[in-house]
Amino acid sequence: MRWLIALVVLLAAFGVQAEVHSEMVTYSDGDTPLKGYLYWDDAAQGRRPGILVVHEWWGLNDYARIRARMLAELGYVAFAADMYGEDKVTEHAADAQGWMKQITANVEAWQARALRGLQVLETDERVDPEKLAAVGYCFGGATVMQLAYAGADLDAVVSFHGSLPPATPEQQSRIKARVLAAHGDADAFMPPERLAAFKAALEAAGVDWELDIYGGARHGFTNPDATKSGLENVAYNEKADHRSWARMKSFLEESFAAQR
Repeated sequence: MRWLIALVVLLAAFGVQAEVHSEMVTYSDGDTPLKGYLYWDDAAQGRRPGILVVHEWWGLNDYARIRARMLAELGYVAFAADMYGEDKVTEHAADAQGWMKQITANVEAWQARALRGLQVLETDERVDPEKLAAVGYCFGGATVMQLAYAGADLDAVVSFHGSLPPATPEQQSRIKARVLAAHGDADAFMPPERLAAFKAALEAAGVDWELDIYGGARHGFTNPDATKSGLENVAYNEKADHRSWARMKSFLEESFAAQR
């Protein structure tokens, strides 16, 4: 009898895990081939909100894909987009910085690359194209802000330890999304004047925005492997990670429930 109970428990656990499916999606931005990963839960019925997930400056690694899977477990369809192409993933800061600079040097091209990922998500048959959001980490946090500044038809954008580029006056007029930024108070990459400019631009735009600041948290605070990077200002913070994820969940629920 004990082995039967154990087998039932094991099968039940396997069944829960097996509900989330993933699929590699190839797409392109001009001549650049890109490869992202779509995640969804078959237990959910009908079309549901879609979440674009944008990776850190390291490239589309396992961390971004894990976050996309976690969002699928919440009932969303999540697409982990590729911002670099050519399977560019690294653990070396010099490489990551170089790739990031190539993308961010041209803001319009940067926005266009992110919009291609969003197009893949919104055209998926499981996604409600009227309910879309974007979540990004580090470089990805800045990228989802650029999506908002491009006027993407999003309900919400969420930036985790992003560089928070301030919107220009022209960009301010395009923003449609609600904005949540999760920031570490001990993040030395963020000068106080930049943070002030980010807030002032959103306020001038009349955007529904929120900035959550986590005491003692450094850059990369949501990534359990952040401390392994060896960078002085980069470290995981378990409390800030859990608290910011919880706030993101409620923020997305609020945003999708609101009438646009």
